[in-house]
Amino acid sequence: MKRINLILIIFFTILVVTNLSFKSQQKDSRPNIIFILADDLGYSDIGAYGQKLIRTPSLDSMAKNGMRFLQFYAGTSVCAPSRSSLMTGMHTGHTYIRGNRETQPEGQWPLPDSAIIIAEVMKKAGYVTGNFGKWGMGFVGTSGDPNKQGFDEFFGYNCQRQSHNYYPDHLWDNSERVNLPNTHKIQTHYAADIIQEKALSFIDRNKEKPFFLYLSYTLPHAALQGPKDNGFEDYKKQFNEQPKVIPPNWEGKGYEPQGYPKATYATMVTRLDTYVGQVFAKLKSLDIDNNTLVIFTSDNGPHAEGGHDPKFFNSTGVLKGVKRDLYEGGIRVPMIAYWPAKIKAGSVNKHIGAFWDFMPTFASLTGQRTPRNIDGMSILPTLLAQGVQKQHPYLYWEFHELGGRQAVRMGKWKGVKYNVFDRNETSFELYDLEKDPGETKNLAVAYPEIVKQIGKYINEAHIENQSFPFLSRLPGK
Repeated sequence: MKRINLILIIFFTILVVTNLSFKSQQKDSRPNIIFILADDLGYSDIGAYGQKLIRTPSLDSMAKNGMRFLQFYAGTSVCAPSRSSLMTGMHTGHTYIRGNRETQPEGQWPLPDSAIIIAEVMKKAGYVTGNFGKWGMGFVGTSGDPNKQGFDEFFGYNCQRQSHNYYPDHLWDNSERVNLPNTHKIQTHYAADIIQEKALSFIDRNKEKPFFLYLSYTLPHAALQGPKDNGFEDYKKQFNEQPKVIPPNWEGKGYEPQGYPKATYATMVTRLDTYVGQVFAKLKSLDIDNNTLVIFTSDNGPHAEGGHDPKFFNSTGVLKGVKRDLYEGGIRVPMIAYWPAKIKAGSVNKHIGAFWDFMPTFASLTGQRTPRNIDGMSILPTLLAQGVQKQHPYLYWEFHELGGRQAVRMGKWKGVKYNVFDRNETSFELYDLEKDPGETKNLAVAYPEIVKQIGKYINEAHIENQSFPFLSRLPGK
């Protein structure tokens, strides 16, 4: 009898251990998600999208082994509102932050307590969450503090303006200010390198758990700064670049002048590419690369600041416009998705999507309920080539500077409205992007019904926000 009882005890113990092990394997099988966001990288600034002058082998390999999107869009054409759109799943007619509005002592207008962002959805799914890079949606201690918005860890620049300097005197480790021995004359600690080290450490420390890693790199945003390494010297020779005269009295305000803007910009893009390569190398070394979805994109089109010339690099390809424009060059961005055995290698996709689609995509992937009243649609059917992909009836953007701008993508049609705040100067342009991706021929007069329909979408898409007034700025409002 005792022998039978002992056998039963051993049997049930094995069952319990096996069950626990199975559950552990189930838990561990949940995919990690790494979202890599470049800052002011143009649609054609990497080789996979046609770049001829700048070397980007890691991103080109990512595209070769993943899915490359041709018609994907940022939240809008500047940093903070584009990132707000990304995080909240809402376009700029609905999201909480709609402009680069600064606060004191530093930082930008904060996300409210009521905001539900991707990080919170991922935490609810049991993920460890980390953001390394640039935040720009609320200073430390405010409702927009990344630690109050679902991120377990944050390291980098809280404030966008501070990130205009790659040799800052401080960064932030959660709520702790990390002082750096940099001045405008003594530049020893390159912030982008420090942030990258912290991000790789996050992967190391969380390799046994499902994690969501938001890598909001500052490269290649101005200022044009970087270590004068071999890559920089190679680009100087490649471009035969003659040094520009730099004022000797720069005192640290505004973008630092750069004597070799072409070589420096190319070096910054290649450094970004190197960081991406380091992430993939880390995943492979930890044997978690096959269970990690990696997304790469940019927050808006290329800048023309700090001495950078996007025309020299053909940064937007055939597309018109740059950062702050709502033409294609200001908002259409590279987007690459990589997940071995899940996403078909070398695939090219023409699905029309935007930043607000990532929230429902990640919610769907992790079995979470998508927050209500968002604008996004999951692109998981497209990524996995399974099921039916829903299509947007239209995409909408607004921009609150330079006289006010609005735009709508409706199928092949693109409507652009400039000088919204001055009724006497307001213009409406219509383009057929299938035939004219460079937006060279305005068809508004020829297709009044299309203009009328896009006008209806513009009116329905915008809901006024007291913190970022738009239509209420019109005369008589």
